[in-house]
Amino acid sequence: MKNLVLVLLLGALGAPAQPAVAQATAQAAAAAYPLLTNVPNRPSQSLDGAWRILIDPMENGYYSYRYVPSPNGFFKNQKPKDKSDLVEYDFDTAEQLQVPGDWNTQREKLFLYEGTVWYKKSFAFHKTAGKREFLYFGAANYDAKVYLNGEKLGEHTGGFTPFNFEVGDRLKEGENFVVVKVDNTRHRTDIPTNNSDWWNFGGLTRSVQLVETPETFVRDAFVQLKKGSADEVAGWVQVDGGARAQPVTVSIPEARWQATVTPNAAGYATFSGRVKRLERWGPGHPRRYRVQVRSGQDTYQDSIGFRTIETRGNDILLNGQSVYLRGICLHEVAPMTGGRVTTVDEDRTLLHWAQELHCNFVRLAHYPHNEAMIREAERLGILVWSEIPVYWTIEWENPAVYANASQQLADMITRDHNRAAVILWSVANETPPGAPRLKFLSGLAGQVRALDPTRLVTGALEIHTSEAGVRTIDDPLGQYLDVIGMNNYCGWYGGTPESCGDLQWKNTYDKPVVMSEYGGGAQQGRHGPADERWTEEYQTAVFENNFKMLDKIPFLRGASPWVLMDFRSPRRPLPDIQDFYNRKGLLSERGVRKQAFFSLQEYYRRKQQQWQKPGK
Repeated sequence: MKNLVLVLLLGALGAPAQPAVAQATAQAAAAAYPLLTNVPNRPSQSLDGAWRILIDPMENGYYSYRYVPSPNGFFKNQKPKDKSDLVEYDFDTAEQLQVPGDWNTQREKLFLYEGTVWYKKSFAFHKTAGKREFLYFGAANYDAKVYLNGEKLGEHTGGFTPFNFEVGDRLKEGENFVVVKVDNTRHRTDIPTNNSDWWNFGGLTRSVQLVETPETFVRDAFVQLKKGSADEVAGWVQVDGGARAQPVTVSIPEARWQATVTPNAAGYATFSGRVKRLERWGPGHPRRYRVQVRSGQDTYQDSIGFRTIETRGNDILLNGQSVYLRGICLHEVAPMTGGRVTTVDEDRTLLHWAQELHCNFVRLAHYPHNEAMIREAERLGILVWSEIPVYWTIEWENPAVYANASQQLADMITRDHNRAAVILWSVANETPPGAPRLKFLSGLAGQVRALDPTRLVTGALEIHTSEAGVRTIDDPLGQYLDVIGMNNYCGWYGGTPESCGDLQWKNTYDKPVVMSEYGGGAQQGRHGPADERWTEEYQTAVFENNFKMLDKIPFLRGASPWVLMDFRSPRRPLPDIQDFYNRKGLLSERGVRKQAFFSLQEYYRRKQQQWQKPGK
């Protein structure tokens, strides 16, 4: 643990993590952090479906009238002992919400609600000898306090990352109940902070499961190509349980490769070995292999793709070849409903729309999306930018805020570190320059490299140096990034669409740049002259003039315009046009394509042909 603390401290001070220390960090993090991984491939009992709910805007179910935590709050799920007993709530007759799901789009009265909602689910459990049980939450926005059979298990802060509790000793044979207090109230000290440009969906927004494992099991495994190698598989395993020092076998049966290692007393072991028969994963060829990690009675099994990702000068190299990222930004918002995505089919719809645009890349903004989205992107061969919600202006000098961001970053990487689709971990979006911010974000960049040295670090920056016709990339954070993301809204937040085509760009860093956001808004079906705001013609003019600009940037290696689909945002109140929607989508919230959709589709078709030519 001391190595983990040392590296995070060095990162916070802006010092890059050294390779030996990075390995120690990965070991310490794997040993110390109890998050279950590879949950979709473990035996589990789903607790999804209808949950009873109590809306509690004054938190009377948690605090007494003296505003101290009550020992007999709603989490006790009390029933009157007799006819005269006073109990002023009843989960069993309360209304219901579907889990996973947000409360905002399921109940009109909760559309703008921010506060506490209590969730309760009863379920039957039957103990299996030799097994352990974990209560696993895909995500809850934002502060969750979890109780099982009236007793507190723990709590979790952060709206987009998973968490779990071991519950075997607290489960009863037969009927059990779980109660969760979910509070989506925004605070200045949160990640994201209280000011953002997307909807603050509340609730148990992702799946809830009771996961079963053997008494000794593989909690986590990292199986990837070694950084800088095209044929050496390397990684580590973390075994949990009383027999954790027993031998572990890591194998890729289809490639006829395996390695056997013996973990240390903490259950941790590293491995490596050259694999001769290993096809590379990539767009157009999303080859995945069945990987097995065996320890005693447990087999950790997953489908994993193998690829290399690195930079050289201005180039991003995928499997050793320069690649241009034809991307699009998207929120985790469901087509048609406008609420939080809750099904794999909704993930597929979003990704298929991206493929229709000829995208080989998606930027998942501005927080970790659900695990099914990452796995589906990997299955389809779509590259992924994944980021934490360090967004706009936060309290850079607050240690608790840094700890929150660091934890969310670790959660994101821990969950998805075997997904070949993820090539970029992003530490921030549109943050203002300054010494405290640089210290904060360079620390997070160091943490990324310590936890996962096989991928690239990025962040979405803004232009801070601009003169007539020239924009210079010189944000000091750039020195800590592998790939520099730039958000630039020429033609929408500055200048006319026609002014964009002649803009020139300079880069003070010998690093690849991705235009991580550009675009403009339009109300689907609104038409008029190309210089009239909110028309599809104006949005198309913004895009087509930005294409001219992008084509003149020699160090540009990709773009992800904003955004795939219109999404709800409280910052967008313009009546009869926005109506609490950010209208920069290429599709409406109902999935209707705007004119700019087809302009980007054609532009990417040309880009795809261009980068398929020899020498690219």
